[in-house]
Formats: sequence, C-alpha cells, structure tokens
Amino acid sequence: MNPPCARCNKTVYPMEKMSVLDKVWHKGCFQCETCGLKLTLKTYKGYSKKPYCNTHYPTTKFTQVADTPENKRLAQQSKNQSQISYTSQSKKAVPLPSSPSSAPPPIRGYQPPEPAYPQPPREPDPVPYQQPLPSIVHEPLPPVPPQSSNQAKYQALYDYAAADDDEVSFAEGDYIIEVTVIDDGWMEGRVQRTGQYGMLPSNYVEKV
Repeated sequence: MNPPCARCNKTVYPMEKMSVLDKVWHKGCFQCETCGLKLTLKTYKGYSKKPYCNTHYPTTKFTQVADTPENKRLAQQSKNQSQISYTSQSKKAVPLPSSPSSAPPPIRGYQPPEPAYPQPPREPDPVPYQQPLPSIVHEPLPPVPPQSSNQAKYQALYDYAAADDDEVSFAEGDYIIEVTVIDDGWMEGRVQRTGQYGMLPSNYVEKV
C-alpha cells in the first residue's frame, strides 16, 4: 500500500517518492516550511522533522537567566545609590533668592522720552518688470516599446548557493539580468557581478 504525502496527504507512488525526516513526500511537495522553496537532499535542513532552506533554518534563542536573591540585592543597591546622587545634585542646582534691597526703587511718574524726529513709514520696494516667457509647444513623445522578459532586472533578497551544476550562486543585493521565467518557482538569469548564467529560485529575488 502506498503511503500518503506528509505535505498534501495524497498517495505517493514509487516514481515520485522521497523518504526524508522519517516521512514520505512527493518530490514537488518537499519544500521549505517558511518560504516554500523546492528542496533536494542536498539543500534541505531538518528541524523538528520539518524541512527548511539554509536562509530560514530556525536558530536557537537563549533564555533569560532568572533573577537570584544576589542579583536582586545588587540591583536594589545600585538603584539606591542613583537616587542619593540625584538628590545631592538637585540641592546644588537650586538658585538662591536675590535680596529685595539690591534692586533700585521704581521712580513714580517716569515715562521714556519719545524720539525727536519720527521716521516716515518705509515704502515697499518696486517690483521689477518681468518679460513673459514664450509659450512652449510640447510635441507628443513616441511610444516606448514594451520590454521583453530578458530585459527585466531583478535584485537578490537573500544569499543562495547553487545546489546543482545548472544553477548559479549569488549574494544578497546582486542584480540578475537576462531573466527568463520557467515556472512559479524557478527562472534563468545571469548574475551581473560574476557573469554566471543558470537557474535560480524565484522567491529569492524581486523585480526592480
């Protein structure tokens, strides 16, 4: 009896069978759990009996160390020292009130003198004459011919190492030119930096 596929639960026949990670898969269903990239026995990485590509392979996160009584005591001591230092600096920064006797007494009935010769209001500057510009007739531009698929330019989102002889390797940020789309998962193109031409996964690049 033929077993079901671990991805699509459909029957797997011997011609399309892959036995990996203690499970049975169709060759087309053996894909990365995160990005859906089609994997092979050379390119997959297993984690919790699930396949991943090299880019999206899960990494182990370090757990936070629980607070011990000694750590809590040191943290409280540091907090108390910070509060004492802040209080001491605040007292030094308080300004002393000035003596009321140091300021001169106000003079009653005093008014500031008015200017002897008031200045007339300033007239606005004259606006210089500007000669009108001649009207420009815009001629319609010729239509731009549509670009073919091999003229489109793509940029790599991740690093990729070629798994087979007909694939190309590239680094994040590289530009891919002379692109020909094969199907939803793969395309052919030339890495502009290295000049190599071959197959590459479509979900590792984006059109620019």
